[in-house]
Amino acid sequence: MRAAAALGLALAATPAAAQDQCRLALLLGVDVSASVDAAEYQLQLSGIASALVAPEIVEAFLNGPGPVALSIYEWSGRFQQDLVIDWTLITSEADLVRIAERVARQVRRSEDFPTALGYALGFAAGHFQRAPPCLFQTLDVSGDGQNNDGFAPHDAYAHFPFDGITVNGLAIGGASRGIEEYFRDELIQGPGAFVEYAASHADFEAAMRRKLERELGVMILGGLALPTGQLPQ
Repeated sequence: MRAAAALGLALAATPAAAQDQCRLALLLGVDVSASVDAAEYQLQLSGIASALVAPEIVEAFLNGPGPVALSIYEWSGRFQQDLVIDWTLITSEADLVRIAERVARQVRRSEDFPTALGYALGFAAGHFQRAPPCLFQTLDVSGDGQNNDGFAPHDAYAHFPFDGITVNGLAIGGASRGIEEYFRDELIQGPGAFVEYAASHADFEAAMRRKLERELGVMILGGLALPTGQLPQ
């Protein structure tokens, strides 16, 4: 079922009082490690900015049962996690336009650090502690390389608070062989978690659109909130 149809069902099945409840806290983690060159970095920024204002994504943000809280950060080395967009409740297309413009103007803060994926997850877990109260919490980590600095993703899951957080991946091909399989085996976790694949950074925008539409498709049926694809049998 397409996300737009799922969102329509959610609106029809949800009591009016529930429309003010934040349905999803969505955190995007963007890889800015040394494997990402300047051109690839710009493709990521422009890809996110364009995806956020694409008509189907605007519809998915705004036409669901309750608003979405969005935040974005960049990650690379152990101590290189930089917040780009703090938690923002999306209530209008203008909110998405403002965020897209800020992302498009973002200046890279680090470029020579390795890929500390475990630390990126640890930062995200702490950032979710400051998120608005929402029915779901989803972390989406995009990247083109495997962890090569600090503790591994499984250690982050063992030592940081990830209860109730779904972690999806946007794997970017080109820099690391088998990155899609690595993300599937080592990164994603939680109900309905998935990996979206971009063959290269040139394909990042299209992959981001697909991923956002899928993540934003949250349904509420008879008062029970379920991610799209997790329908009762």
